[in-house]
Amino acid sequence: MVADSITAWFGTRKVLDRVSLTMRKGEVTALIGPSGCGKSTFLRILNRMHELVPSAALAGEVRLDGSNIYAADQRITAARRSIGMIFQKPNPFPAMSIYDNVVSGLKLSGIGSTREIRDVLVEDSLRKASLWDEVKDRLDQPGGGLSGGQQQRLCIARSLAVSPRVLLMDEPCSALDPTSTRRVEETIEQLKGSTTVVIVTHNMQQANRVSDDCAFFLAAQNTPGVIVEHGATEAMFDRPRDQRTSDYVNGRFG
Repeated sequence: MVADSITAWFGTRKVLDRVSLTMRKGEVTALIGPSGCGKSTFLRILNRMHELVPSAALAGEVRLDGSNIYAADQRITAARRSIGMIFQKPNPFPAMSIYDNVVSGLKLSGIGSTREIRDVLVEDSLRKASLWDEVKDRLDQPGGGLSGGQQQRLCIARSLAVSPRVLLMDEPCSALDPTSTRRVEETIEQLKGSTTVVIVTHNMQQANRVSDDCAFFLAAQNTPGVIVEHGATEAMFDRPRDQRTSDYVNGRFG
């Protein structure tokens, strides 16, 4: 996935300025930077959520496998199917069973399947989300009855059920306990190679643990967000080229 010269506005306020970033296939890219620098806005642009805000505007391109997802002939439903989204707060359908939560994406995407296929898909998706062993004996119980960490992993399973090529994660562990955080990070590790993952995180240790590449966003006072530096995670943390990157990853500001 490639973002090319992305500039974004909310009304007259420019929030991103000519941001370009390549997110390599099958790898994990972490977006880091202080609050208010445009990371979450950038993430939402990657699956066409930005345009749902009435005052929002956008320039530039987002290309998935070479095709601009904002092109006139591209359906928004196709983008959403190919590019899944996990939010900061888990959002399962609370009254719907665990099983039906996982397969709900199929119905929303208009994908038909037999019960046998759905059974296999539910188990596979829950295993990828590191949740199967915890819920396999209560798939008919409401998803809202799970713990917060389990609900987040259920949302991940729901996204994985439609086989997205890209999975976007907006601070998926910020409200989770350390054990649940570890489970989500294990899921991210399992997805490497098969799914492109882009994660926004304020946890520098997490960014260092889970990502292959890193992009540091920054917005000076009253200016839009830009990418100060991006590259391999190891180099970004150990040998950053920009002093601002060094200061941020070492906790001297932000």
